[in-house]
Amino acid sequence: MNDLEIKGNWNELKGRLKQKYGELTEDDLSYVEGKEDEFFGKLQKKLGKSKEELSSEIKSILDS
Repeated sequence: MNDLEIKGNWNELKGRLKQKYGELTEDDLSYVEGKEDEFFGKLQKKLGKSKEELSSEIKSILDS
């Protein structure tokens, strides 16, 4: 998964993550180009998942 994939599908991805994880806030899901590590760090802290787990989950959302 790369930056372009996330940006191209961002609204859909954000909506699906909010549905799956109701505890995520707009701030948690704020994605800034070039700050992918910061984005994943916020999600890891909030959800208790590894970057690999989150990356795989996001990829599956984008592929569906």
